[in-house]
Amino acid sequence: MTVEIWGGFESTYQPAFDRDVVETTQHDRRWRADLDLLEGCGVHTLRYPLRWHRIEPEPGRFDWAHTDAVLGHMRDRGLRPIVDLLHHTSHPRWVGDLAAPGFGPAFVRFVEAVAERYPWLPAYTVCNEPFTTVLLCGQEGLWPPHLRGDEGFVAVASSLLPAVTAASRSLRDALPAARHVHVEAAERHTWDRGGEAAAELCNDRRFLLTDLLVGLPVDRDRPFARHLAAHGGAHLLDVEPGSVDVLGLDYYAHNQWHWTGRGGTNVAPAPPPLSDLFVEYWDRYRLPTALGETNLCGAASDRASWLRYAVEQCEVAVGAGVPVEGLCWFPVVDSADWASHLTRSVGHIDPVGVFWLDERWDRRPSSMSAAYALAAGGAPSSALPAYRFRPPASEWLAGWMPHMAHWPWQDPPADEVCSSRLGPGVRVGLGS
Repeated sequence: MTVEIWGGFESTYQPAFDRDVVETTQHDRRWRADLDLLEGCGVHTLRYPLRWHRIEPEPGRFDWAHTDAVLGHMRDRGLRPIVDLLHHTSHPRWVGDLAAPGFGPAFVRFVEAVAERYPWLPAYTVCNEPFTTVLLCGQEGLWPPHLRGDEGFVAVASSLLPAVTAASRSLRDALPAARHVHVEAAERHTWDRGGEAAAELCNDRRFLLTDLLVGLPVDRDRPFARHLAAHGGAHLLDVEPGSVDVLGLDYYAHNQWHWTGRGGTNVAPAPPPLSDLFVEYWDRYRLPTALGETNLCGAASDRASWLRYAVEQCEVAVGAGVPVEGLCWFPVVDSADWASHLTRSVGHIDPVGVFWLDERWDRRPSSMSAAYALAAGGAPSSALPAYRFRPPASEWLAGWMPHMAHWPWQDPPADEVCSSRLGPGVRVGLGS
């Protein structure tokens, strides 16, 4: 079985700067050409943002002009969008933040307006990675409302989770033929001496919000349920569930944590294969799955090899009986400013895309885009290139190398350049 290759475009809004990544990378102006690139690779399904922060600039006033043009173009060309309705902090500034009292009703009103205007939509994602969003907004304080600690986690989750479940129920009723592709970070926490308690808590934490969303029974004595209750979050366990049709697992090397008595690191020394996570999530939820996001920060050839790994692991999961409907390399073109977790807006290019961005923000092909087109055309993983990883990716991925020991490795393409974290004027080459 060939796993369908999907596309996607990074779009997170940075309220402090009134800017989103779509604008920084100029996709808002180049969207026709970007979609042509995607089609040229043979890709027809894509995750695509509906930017609430631009569509509803004032409460109750909707500007659909840009969205009408893009979605109309997709429909005419036979593209299948999975529209992304809330990508992390991508809400209007007038809402306040994700913990504001008016957030939930405003968000549900927005998704209902989307359903009314675009009744033909084939699929949607209500909220991109709710757990990650709650963690970075409520516990780590990186994004608004910049809360910290367990009480902050509870405050943001108490606003966001009921809004997401309510929106999913509204969309299920309004768009019964469309599918809810819910995406969440797929983690696995391992441990060594002294790290078992932290790993146990985090391994339970990664599931809880999704358990509540899909309506799985929750044992109130499980580790993270007890932890939530101890910090004022017992009421979250009673949230009315929503509706999910496909579970997207967002898998990145930095999501796989290892704990010792000295703390945790996201450079895991011996992570389990991605296919093991597919089996684990399938056994738990019994929902069709997808690789909702993956990428690798590095040279274009590094990304091509990570794509081979992702395709191969999806093939293994399918062979183990897991229904895997798609694999989304996210994003199609490089994103920007994730090096600072979006706490800055300076146009630092993230070298993660299928196509890389040059000093004029033009889209450039590479060994990665060639491999992506091969995979989209139905090539199995064994037909994709296996380029030796370059530093620093080779160091980050040392724990994954046993999964790839059978590969026919080859040297990266000579003199290939690609995008760089250092900004649009600096490129990464083999000699850098």
